[in-house]
Amino acid sequence: MAFSITNKTNMQQSRESNKIDIIEKTTKIVGDIVSKADFRIDGNVEGTIITTGKVVVGEEGAVSGKITCANSDIAGLVKGTIDVSGTLALKSSAKIEGDVIAEKLAVETGANVDASISMKGSKTMKALSSDEKETPVEKTA
Repeated sequence: MAFSITNKTNMQQSRESNKIDIIEKTTKIVGDIVSKADFRIDGNVEGTIITTGKVVVGEEGAVSGKITCANSDIAGLVKGTIDVSGTLALKSSAKIEGDVIAEKLAVETGANVDASISMKGSKTMKALSSDEKETPVEKTA
């Protein structure tokens, strides 16, 4: 799925950057995707997605591999690495397994995150499993 535009006027470049590529739910792609457009994934992708736009993974969507993008909304399954230069929004139905690198992170209640999380410009955070979490100790004066 590669398209080439040979006449690169300002108007065509502007239209190209506003496009949204949709991978619908009956589609499976194995391989790498490189684009400047936004993506909505309702199907399955196994490979690397690199775009200067936004990546949306719908509730029925699944990605196994690496996502590198400007912003992302995840409502489906991602196994691998998510590298977002802007904001990563994890919806309540999201399931993340792997590594997350983002400038900003928004997580809705119910999202399932089993990942190592690095905030750009911050220290690394890691999700703890339920048996690793400590129970708070009550202190009295």
